[in-house]
This record gives sequence, structure tokens and C-alpha cells, in this order.
Amino acid sequence: MPSAQVCVWHVYPEAALLHQRAAQGIERLAAEAITARGAFRVVLAGGNTPCAVYERLHDIKTAWQSWHIYFGDERCLPAGHAERNSTMASQAWLAHVAIPATQIHVIPAELGAEEAARRYALSIESVEKFDLVLLGLGLDGHTASLFPGQNYGSDSCQPAVLAVHQSPKPPADRVSLSAWRLSEARSVWFLVQGKDKEAAVRKWRSGEEIPAVAIEPADGVDVWIDAAALGENTN
Repeated sequence: MPSAQVCVWHVYPEAALLHQRAAQGIERLAAEAITARGAFRVVLAGGNTPCAVYERLHDIKTAWQSWHIYFGDERCLPAGHAERNSTMASQAWLAHVAIPATQIHVIPAELGAEEAARRYALSIESVEKFDLVLLGLGLDGHTASLFPGQNYGSDSCQPAVLAVHQSPKPPADRVSLSAWRLSEARSVWFLVQGKDKEAAVRKWRSGEEIPAVAIEPADGVDVWIDAAALGENTN
């Protein structure tokens, strides 16, 4: 079945400008959500590009006490492990701002994929829609921990949070929000940079069924991308 995903592509000549504009966009969305609903509920991604954006959020003007942080996926590693997404986000940003600790909802992946998925599904059960979901794009087209050839959880009859085994990237065991749950958001942004992503982006734009196309929010997705990842010459 052809993808129903609708994309808006925001192309920047260099990665640093992408990071700056994405951070400014997050500041704007947070202000709008807090004004409208009293809270800003954002799902974080792992990876180098999101990390660079997080590092720019330290000094934005916002009501941090109204932020609620969630994670799109996590590796099944000990709590505090350097390769966990939650550790990266804490070091790059969260440890430096005044978001209440009780509003940072970490996936307890150290408990194993099944138990962590079960508990995290309960943690997000009360959230009807996230205000913003941030996602990256892997070289193979994966996003969160939804990998080619595996179950994406595209149908809402499937679990909101998936236990992932046999990941092609170590560690083999992970936890991921399903495609349908990641799609339950007012805004979904992919953050993509670098020449090494060009092949995956080409597949995406040509209509190949890579995991990233399984994210289908009602209002479409925004792709924040640098010229190198799009295969454009910036000289």
C-alpha cells in the first residue's frame, strides 16, 4: 500500500543553521502549547543531529516547569549508560534547565525490553496527543528503533510501545514507541543532516517503504534537513 505520509521539506545550506532554526522552532511551539494547554509535551530522539539541537535549548526563553519530556526509543542498557538516549539528552540539555524531574519520563530500558515497554505504555497512556515528536533518520531509513523488516506498529490495535529484539544495530534489545503512537502528535519533525544520509533520503523521496514513512500524523511531517543530506551542492 502506498504511504499516506505528507512531508514538508525545510532545507538549510549548512547543519549549524538547521540546528539554530530548529531550536527556535521548538521555543515557538513550546510557547504556543503552554499558552493554549498549559503544558508542552515533547518526545525526544537520539542521535547527533538532535543532540546538536538540544545543546541550543539551554538559553531559550520558556516556562520550563510546564515542559514534559518523553523519549521515542531507548537502548536496553544500564541506567546512566553513555549510549542511552536519556543520558545524551541529560548531558546535552536536560541537566542544565529547570524541568521538574518528575516531568522527565525516561524509558526504564534497564529492566529489559518487554517490561520496559509495558511500563512506558502506562506512562504515556494519559497523553492523548504529544505537542511535538522529534525523530532522526538512520542510514538504513530507520527512525526511533523501528528498523527495516521488523514490525513498525503501524496499526493502533498494536501496542503503543514495542519491545524490539534483533536490532541490526547494537544493542539487539531496545524499546520504541510504535509508528502509530509517534504519529499521535500535533507536530512531527525529522532532523536530518550529513552526506551519509543522502541515500536514505533518496529512498524516502522516491517513495520506497523505509521505516520513516510509517510515521503518518494527520497534519503531515516536517523534515528539517541540510543540503548535504539532500544531495545538493553548497559550493
